[in-house]
Amino acid sequence: MKPKDIANLMLEKKATNIKIFDVRKITSFSDYFIICDSDSEPQTKAILNHVLRTLRENGSKPINIEGESKLDWVLIDYVSFIVHIFSKEKRAFYDMDRLWADAKVTSIKENNEK
Repeated sequence: MKPKDIANLMLEKKATNIKIFDVRKITSFSDYFIICDSDSEPQTKAILNHVLRTLRENGSKPINIEGESKLDWVLIDYVSFIVHIFSKEKRAFYDMDRLWADAKVTSIKENNEK
C-alpha cells in the first residue's frame, strides 16, 4: 500500500491533521511517516485496528507496535513506513512536524482522499 492509502484508512476513522512525511532523503530507517491526530482513546483504537486489519488483509504485518496500552501515541512500524497515531496533546508535546521539517510533507484533507 502507498502512504496515501494509509492516510485514507485513517480518514475512514475520522482522524485529523493527517500528514505524510517523505523522509527518504534525511534518514535510512524508513521511507515515510504517516501521522494523524485522534480525539479520544476509543478513536485511536479504531484507527489502529483499521490500519492493522486492512494491511494484514493485504499481506503486511508490522515488525513492531508501541504505545498500544496507553493510546496517546501509537507507533506501528512497517519498516518502509511508520504510522503514528497521536492524541492532540502528545503531538503538540513531541512536535513531530518541527522535528521532521526537512522532509517533504503532504497534508491530507477529507476532500483530497484520492
